[in-house]
Amino acid sequence: MQRYRLGRADWALTDNDGAGGTVLSRDGVLLAVFDFADSLRPGAKLAIAALAKQGLSLEILSGDQPAMVAAIASDLNITSHAGAMLPAEKSARIAALAAAGHKTLMVGDGLNDAPALVAAHVSMAPGSAMDVGRNAADFVFLHQNLAAVPQAIAVARQAQRLVQQNFALAILYNAIALPIAISGHVSPFIAAIAMSGSSIVVVLNALRLSRGGRDKAAVATVRPAGAVT
Repeated sequence: MQRYRLGRADWALTDNDGAGGTVLSRDGVLLAVFDFADSLRPGAKLAIAALAKQGLSLEILSGDQPAMVAAIASDLNITSHAGAMLPAEKSARIAALAAAGHKTLMVGDGLNDAPALVAAHVSMAPGSAMDVGRNAADFVFLHQNLAAVPQAIAVARQAQRLVQQNFALAILYNAIALPIAISGHVSPFIAAIAMSGSSIVVVLNALRLSRGGRDKAAVATVRPAGAVT
């Protein structure tokens, strides 16, 4: 009975004499080597440039061959990269970054990305990712364009600012209105109107996020259209 294996060379071959990548073996003997080429997702270069402009550190963690990963990293101007990584190694790298005080955003779509997606502080996956990847991610964007990544970060930061503003508005309102109400200088009717007015102000301030999100979405859709790689 012969045993055929299709997978990593260090797993499929009994005596690996330097073969790399995906191989086919019979009883541990090399039969064929398969070479694959990756292409960048739409908007990848614009997304990476936008993230770098925000001062974020970028890394590529991949199970592909190191030479292929290095070529992709060079094309994207990413200096930190690693190839031939197992799922556990990706998770270990995420854990090491967390131990150093970093909060990581992991973006992945493969089966072997799932543990790293779970281990990251926050994670994203495209709608085309495998089911396990989508289930492991905190956020799923429904198109192929990686412009969704900087867009999501921008919306999250804007939401944080609006939440802080709403807290400040609520504290300011209570600091002014409560002493007046307690002193009996306003009727219950006027107090009810004032309370409703404060809620309307907070809601209107929060709606700025929706308006800003539409503007950013339009930019993210139009700008990468001429830069698909």
